Amino acid sequence: MLPLFSKNKLKHSISLVLSLGILSFTSTTLAQSNTNQEPLEENTVTPVNQTETLLSLQGGEKLMKEAEVAINAGNYDLAATKLQQSRRIFNQLSNFYLQLAESFSGIDNRLAEGQRAGALKTAALRDESTYQLALVHRAQNKPELSVPLLIQIIRSQNPTSELGRKSYQQLYEIGFVETPFQTSTNEKK
Repeated sequence: MLPLFSKNKLKHSISLVLSLGILSFTSTTLAQSNTNQEPLEENTVTPVNQTETLLSLQGGEKLMKEAEVAINAGNYDLAATKLQQSRRIFNQLSNFYLQLAESFSGIDNRLAEGQRAGALKTAALRDESTYQLALVHRAQNKPELSVPLLIQIIRSQNPTSELGRKSYQQLYEIGFVETPFQTSTNEKK
C-alpha cells in the first residue's frame, strides 16, 4: 500500500498526464478540422449587434414582429411564446446596459449616459412586449396571467405614462381594480 503522500503525487501525475493527453488530442483534432477551412484571423472582431443574433435590439424587435404576425393569424400560443422571448431579451439587454452604466459612472460619464440611454430604450421595448403579451393572455381568456404583467408595466413606466394608463385601463376592464384612473390628460378626451 502506498503512503498518503505518494497516493496524492500519483493522482496528480495521472491527472497531469491525462490533461496533457487531452490537450494534445484537442489541438491535433482542431488542427485537422481546420485544414479544410480558410485560416482563422486571430484579431477579427464581430459585433454582437448583428441582426442574426437574438441578444440584440434587432433580435427582440424581430420576435415582436413575428408575434404580431401570429396574432393577426389568430395563433395566440405562438404569439405568447415570441413575446415572452422578446421580453426576456429586452430585459437582459436593459440589465446589461444598466450594469455597464454603473461600471462607468464617475469614470467616463459620456459612456455611462450612453449606456443608461440604451437601458431606457430596451426597458421601454420590454414593457411594450409585456403589454402585448398581457393582451394576448386576455385574448386567450387567461386574464389572471395578464394581471402581474400589467402591474409590472405600471411600476416600470409610471401610472401617468401612456403605457401605464393603458395598463391600468386593462386592469380595470379585467375587473382587478374597481376605480377608474382619471388624469387631466385622459379627462380631456
